[in-house]
Amino acid sequence: MSVVAELILVRHGQSLANVAFPAADAQGLLEAEVSGRDAEVPLTEIGEAQAAAVGGWLAALPSEQVPQVVITSPYLRARETWRIAAESSGLDLPPAKTDDRLVDRLLGDLEMLTRAAVAERFPQEAARRAEAGEYRYAPPGGESFADVEARLASFLTDLNSDHAGERAVVVAHDAVVLMMRAVIQRLTWDEVIALERAEGTVCNASISQFLTRDGRLELVRYNAVDHLPSV
Repeated sequence: MSVVAELILVRHGQSLANVAFPAADAQGLLEAEVSGRDAEVPLTEIGEAQAAAVGGWLAALPSEQVPQVVITSPYLRARETWRIAAESSGLDLPPAKTDDRLVDRLLGDLEMLTRAAVAERFPQEAARRAEAGEYRYAPPGGESFADVEARLASFLTDLNSDHAGERAVVVAHDAVVLMMRAVIQRLTWDEVIALERAEGTVCNASISQFLTRDGRLELVRYNAVDHLPSV
């Protein structure tokens, strides 16, 4: 079976939406202090510093562990995280490619809406969500976690086929990191929920790492942020 030698998953640095939406939801506001498309949400200054710290982590790698393949989500916050990390590392790294299968979970009509706005404009969604369950629920025009898992399974198959034996970095989103682990380790949804409860949500600029042993990817670190002491 073809498989990459190593897979490193990096969540993007803190974005403006990561700050604005929790603040708006805590106050029950209909609008958050961020606008535009989700794909174009920028990093905050903290997010930029986190991205630079990822670059420092890369710079400390032994030469035989430097990534050979880089693929990012096409979203601005992921592309900028890698651009800053690569520049900060001082390494001669391969140019990054993007893959649409690495986008954040698509929320369709609910994209960039606060919880209060969703409740006001789409009052039926709470019942639909409860009935479908979190794994199968898809917002209007959006996708479920099952959909995310399916597209990541497709991505991983192609990654292993196209880059067998190489060291790959993927820069994307919390849902991508979580569900990529589910794909690799063949976790059930109940196991995914238990994982989040035990290990927390995927942190901004965190690093998760898989190494290939006996032809299979095995987890060696997950959601690590020890490279971010000064941020």
